[in-house]
Amino acid sequence: MRRYHTGSDFRRAQSIAELAAMARRRLPHFAWEYLEGGAEEELTLKRNRQAFADITLLPKTLVPCSDINTRRAVFGRDLPLPIAIGPTGYNGMLHRDADIHLARAATERGLPFTLSTVSTNSMEQVVAAVPDVNFWLQLYCLQDAHIQEDMLQRATAVGCQTLLLTSDSVRLGNREWDRRNFSRPRQLSLRNKLDVLRHPRWLHQALWPQGMPTLANIERYLPPDQRNASGGAHFMGTQMEMGLDWDSLARLRDRWPQRLLLKGVMHPDDAEKAVALGLDGIVVTNHGGRQLDGVPASIDCLPAIAAVAKGKRHPARHRHSQGVRPGCRCGAAGPRDFIWCRRRWSGRRRSCA
Repeated sequence: MRRYHTGSDFRRAQSIAELAAMARRRLPHFAWEYLEGGAEEELTLKRNRQAFADITLLPKTLVPCSDINTRRAVFGRDLPLPIAIGPTGYNGMLHRDADIHLARAATERGLPFTLSTVSTNSMEQVVAAVPDVNFWLQLYCLQDAHIQEDMLQRATAVGCQTLLLTSDSVRLGNREWDRRNFSRPRQLSLRNKLDVLRHPRWLHQALWPQGMPTLANIERYLPPDQRNASGGAHFMGTQMEMGLDWDSLARLRDRWPQRLLLKGVMHPDDAEKAVALGLDGIVVTNHGGRQLDGVPASIDCLPAIAAVAKGKRHPARHRHSQGVRPGCRCGAAGPRDFIWCRRRWSGRRRSCA
């Protein structure tokens, strides 16, 4: 009889789908919905998955396989795989110190780790716990210029060499299924509260003894009485820069002397503008279908964007971020330099995919 492993030992998992099934059993429903769900009718989320399923391989036979080399130089560093851990927000809701565990897992495998602005471990905590981490930082553009400047100074102080500006989340997506778990903002419904009680292991691993984790990267910018999960969510909801535009990106390019990437590119014209501004890379992504529903699968946009980026005198490296599933098909989808892995991890220590 075919069935996935029903225990808690993630080492028994044979696929990303099996890891996801284990995570779904371990997490209360509201946390799983936050991890897995998309915006509105989830058309783009489904399209992302179907686009990968539609990719086929046409192998050539009698090709020697004794010497397989997956290494690639990315920004001057030799990596064992063209893969990095991408930024994911509020990982502490899945497991205590999850950002640190992800950074450690990436470092042990020689891969870069990208920390989200809305992480539950601060950049200082991550670098202190994993000193050898190849540390990249994802940045949301904030309205308060002093806070934004302080974030950049902190990133420099911890040795960040690569900054990733997210452009597709100035307004949060309408995640209908996520909202249905709450009776009012940040207040779980009774059914979900009872469901939480059915997950004592998660309660111990994620919430004990401090309660809901805070957004550690921005905690210092909050009033003392608002340094909690609700205060952090309110801060981000009011501080996102709605006027983010190409001039904003140009100013950040002038301010940040290290590598700068733009995340959220779907159109070739935007890729061309990013290259013209002197960016070091672009991330082709629709935010995993979690922001704007009804847009194309990001991997379908990749070939046209790659052609634009590669055709320039100073080409930017291009990355793909969509939630890579059966990884063997990624190389068949068209040209790219790098792949970000996001979201599909079980929330247990040392388990990322």
